[in-house]
Amino acid sequence: MHPETHLALHHVRTAELRAEADAFRLAAAARHSRHLRIRLGWALVGVGLRLATAPRAAAALS
Repeated sequence: MHPETHLALHHVRTAELRAEADAFRLAAAARHSRHLRIRLGWALVGVGLRLATAPRAAAALS
């Protein structure tokens, strides 16, 4: 194999690996963002439930 051919193959493979790494980073960022939205959503549900049940608990104590 000629040195130029060998070097060209390395450049092609490097470009492929960088493209895969970029795709992985984008997918990881999307997963992280979705995970954060899910956690925030459930936290808001919990707060809403506490607010909805708080007056009844206070009325029961009176």
